[in-house]
Amino acid sequence: MVSLDDVAKLAQVSPATVSRALSRPEMVAEATRERILQAARELGYQPNQLARSLRRRSSRTLGLIITDILNPFHATLAKGVQDAAEKHNYTVFLFNTDEDPEKEQRALNALRGHLPQGLLIVPTPKAKENLKLVPKLPTVELDRSSGTPGVRTVMVDNVGGARTAVQHLIELGHRRIGMIVGRLDISTAVERHLGYRETLATAGIPYSEKLVLPGNHREEDGRKAALALLTLPPEERPTALFVGNNEMTVGAVLAVRELGIRIPQELSIVGFDDSRWAATMHPALTVVAQPTYELGFLACETLLSSLSRGQPALPTSIRLDVSFIVRESTAPPDGFTNGLKQQRRKP
Repeated sequence: MVSLDDVAKLAQVSPATVSRALSRPEMVAEATRERILQAARELGYQPNQLARSLRRRSSRTLGLIITDILNPFHATLAKGVQDAAEKHNYTVFLFNTDEDPEKEQRALNALRGHLPQGLLIVPTPKAKENLKLVPKLPTVELDRSSGTPGVRTVMVDNVGGARTAVQHLIELGHRRIGMIVGRLDISTAVERHLGYRETLATAGIPYSEKLVLPGNHREEDGRKAALALLTLPPEERPTALFVGNNEMTVGAVLAVRELGIRIPQELSIVGFDDSRWAATMHPALTVVAQPTYELGFLACETLLSSLSRGQPALPTSIRLDVSFIVRESTAPPDGFTNGLKQQRRKP
């Protein structure tokens, strides 16, 4: 690698003069500064940004910690963050926790060594404790909230989205509506479950614990939960499923196909999260769609606004609206009801 000394030798000045020309150009005569810059260009010199950061005790870097980089939701979220950061000439260090609080802790420890100016994090259930490792670091939580005092949040209307999805199924005539829910120590799952319960109560439909099973935000757990719900006795089996995220929805669809159940003739499904596969599967999936890219972009803008003295800070808590997209995976429960009647008629 080309060093600062190499540039100094070619420009015939001292290393200290090169350093001033690159970091404090107003302190160096114009002719000397041009000679140094020309030498740096010829040699392809790149300043050591980490060394600079250590001297200044800060850098133009941000940390981003997400929970599942293989999930298209989190990948799109990260893209939004990165685009906003690049717009302001910041670099993003990305970490993935796989929902593991210990990995989150290690990521925070590693991040401290890069002296970032701020942190964006999709928190694990232990984030409130882990964030004590960086008590003075400006932080924005996105998608979820850990309840950490003083931390900004950018999330979506999870309760409202769940209400819309369940109300849609009720209006189609469904009364046994199952839910595959995420981990109930994570705020998004808690809020979506709350919206589900509230909508049933408003419609006078009793809440049944038998019809709500955990999917833990994972495809395989979503599959297992769907298999358990859809193999209940016919008179207890749900005629519709509301699934709490896209990974669990993939698992639920796989279970439905494994059991040979027809969508939507024998089972209606609504997923929380939209994606390319949801629109292109057959039948296309009815979903609660989140503004995922905007969520990441706005979270980064919120963080940077809190760092900028000349720019008014954005609100400390932001909720984005979701949209409801009706496709082909929901219908009245007539097919299920007719099939059940035929089963009862058999000797």
